Amino acid sequence: MPANAPGHGSLNMKTATTIASMRAWPRNIAHPVVLVPTMGALHEGHAALIRTARKMAGRHGAVVVSIFVNPIQFGPKEDLASYPRPFRRDLAVCRHAGADAVFAPAAGEMYCADRSVFTDESSLSQALCGRSRPGHFRGVCTVVAKLFLIVQPTHALFGEKDWQQLAILRRMVRDLNFPVDVVGHPTVREADGLALSSRNAYLTPQERALAPGIHAALSAASRLKSPGAIVKAATRGISSISGARIDYIEAVDAETLEPLLQRRRPGRLAAAIFLGRARLIDNVPLPAIT
Repeated sequence: MPANAPGHGSLNMKTATTIASMRAWPRNIAHPVVLVPTMGALHEGHAALIRTARKMAGRHGAVVVSIFVNPIQFGPKEDLASYPRPFRRDLAVCRHAGADAVFAPAAGEMYCADRSVFTDESSLSQALCGRSRPGHFRGVCTVVAKLFLIVQPTHALFGEKDWQQLAILRRMVRDLNFPVDVVGHPTVREADGLALSSRNAYLTPQERALAPGIHAALSAASRLKSPGAIVKAATRGISSISGARIDYIEAVDAETLEPLLQRRRPGRLAAAIFLGRARLIDNVPLPAIT
């Protein structure tokens, strides 16, 4: 097996910055190729995804981590310019967690200046974050579709913290017949319940102390039976957090993201909350009640 071939993990991790070099990287098509797409600024949540991908790939499969701050999924007033890019530290996280290769292209490598073709989803993307971030999921679908074509994975691993993104990408794979199994990974949290996120770095010490109240409120509300009562309880709990501004708090069907009116199907209680400079998203399951 060549030194940079799959299965060597952190010992000989390859870094590719061009599409051509990523496509030229050898991989054994008889074994899993697991892609972990990221925008960098990696934390323990990403490391957990990479370690899970390593187990999925096994000894002879491959784990590829993409690090790309995707400009077309940021709105005009969002934090593209200030988004953290600690690339050397990100490589160390990938190496330690067991990645075989890192694909880290520049924006000019991924997008032609006169690009005119995008991948969009027109139903699930209209709810939740899609309402306040128009065009965001078109950017997500486009870049993930391109990563699937470039890396050619058998599996792709995404965190459940962004449940809407996970649902949309599963729909994209279904509708466009990508030969990729999209796998969700449980949200990784701090000991106090705060969902790990690169944007947690924007929190002041005072805001960081308050932020776990978001998950606490969602978890407490999820114990109720009626979706309407659940949303009201979560809203009361989060409204009590000093400085918190609610973008949305909704109970939705876990697959279709339509409003959950009854607990006959699995659902999610999802929220997006502004706390200082940070926009924090989180969700908890609402199992079906039979």
